[in-house]
Amino acid sequence: GSTEPGHNRVSTNSSYLGFKGVEDLGGGLKAVFQLEGGASFDGAGGFSFNRDSYAGIAGGFGTVVMGNLTGPTRALGAAVDVFAGATGIGANSGIIGKFGGTLTNVTVNNNGSPTTSAPARSSTQNSMFDTRWKNAIAYISPSFSGLTVVAAYVANENKTDGASAINTYGYDIGANYTNGPLKVGLTYNKANVNNTVGISIYGSPLLTDISAADTRLGASYDFGVAKVSALYDHVKVEATGYSESQNVWGLGVGVPVGAGKIVAQYYKANDISGSGNDNTGARLWAVGYEHSMSKRTILKATYANLKADDNGTYGFGVNGMAVTAGDKSTGFQVGLRHSF
Repeated sequence: GSTEPGHNRVSTNSSYLGFKGVEDLGGGLKAVFQLEGGASFDGAGGFSFNRDSYAGIAGGFGTVVMGNLTGPTRALGAAVDVFAGATGIGANSGIIGKFGGTLTNVTVNNNGSPTTSAPARSSTQNSMFDTRWKNAIAYISPSFSGLTVVAAYVANENKTDGASAINTYGYDIGANYTNGPLKVGLTYNKANVNNTVGISIYGSPLLTDISAADTRLGASYDFGVAKVSALYDHVKVEATGYSESQNVWGLGVGVPVGAGKIVAQYYKANDISGSGNDNTGARLWAVGYEHSMSKRTILKATYANLKADDNGTYGFGVNGMAVTAGDKSTGFQVGLRHSF
């Protein structure tokens, strides 16, 4: 690993503003829409509806929406994260789905922006499975005694022909069950690149017909005196003459204390399977306190440590610092979260 100088900053990486509405169409049908964008007020950044934004129709059959969407895999990862908003240096997005730091959302991805160049091993982004889907259509079922099903498809709008043909599309399916204090989710997300120009994955030879899949099983249970959560994440990458995978698991707990709660979680990424992939895992642990100043305002503090193995490249999720293989990232964060 390398030694980088520490620094301080002001960040608004999860602030957002949105609008949504419903129109009764009669006959049990409703038109629904949402426009939501990230708001950056620590600088002169612009505003665009780059978060979950969609239009659709709802009825007794469920809901169908089209637009820029969070799929069930990303939603499950966030649901079991014990930190408010599932963001910041303690969030599990720093380690899940990343396949050693290769599968970030700026490399081979399922969000409508495929690449035919060799991906950089950058971990300043969430994984490709933990970003929103562009050009997507999704179905959300009604609740059947606590069970709901979600299925999403990303269209291959970027399909090309010729010597550098690419046909990127993906799908994401999931089931969630809620019964009082118990919540359980199971998801499967697959992105197909179908590239003819070779792409290198983690130092491999140039690969064609790449696909990447993520299977997740998560659960949480609220005991009253504490809420515990767990997540198992399995990533598999396949291509012509190539098949390797990685497992990640994590545990979290939130303990109410007066007007706030103490939160902590630990995640471990195992080595990627196959020869030449030793020491490609990482460990993340984080602890924090979140104090409810009112029903809408939380004051929070977090300390986190993310240590990559010698050949792993992992950094804190959203807006993390650039890292190299084997780096250890540590941080202390104080924040204010206000909802309106």
